[in-house]
Amino acid sequence: MKKADKWVFLVLHLLMLLYACASAMQKLAARYEFMSVGFLLCYAGAAAFLGLYAIGWQQVIKRLPLSVAFANKAVTYVWMMVIGALFFRESITPRQIIGCAILIAGVLLFVRADREEAAYDA
Repeated sequence: MKKADKWVFLVLHLLMLLYACASAMQKLAARYEFMSVGFLLCYAGAAAFLGLYAIGWQQVIKRLPLSVAFANKAVTYVWMMVIGALFFRESITPRQIIGCAILIAGVLLFVRADREEAAYDA
C-alpha cells in the first residue's frame, strides 16, 4: 500500500468519527425541550458535522474504490459505541465488543481482498 493510500484511510476513519459525532449531537438534542435554544444548537452542530462529513466523503471516494469506502463505513458503529460510553455513560457489553471485533475483522478482510484483486488485475 502506498503512503498516500494510508492517509486516505486515516481521513476516511476520521470522517466516520464525524458521522458518529453527528448522531451524538442528535442524541444530545433529546435532552432539551423541542425547539429550545439548546435543541437548535445541538441540531446545528449535527448539521455542521454532517456537512464536513459530506465534503470529506466526496474527496475520499475520488481516491478509493466505492466498495472499499462503503465497507469502512461499518466502523461508524465502533465510534458510536465509544462515544456512547464516554459521553452518555452507556455500558459496553461483551456482545458489543465481539460484534465490533467481527465488524473490524470483516472490514480488514474486505480491504485486503480488494487490494489483492487490484494487484492481480494489474
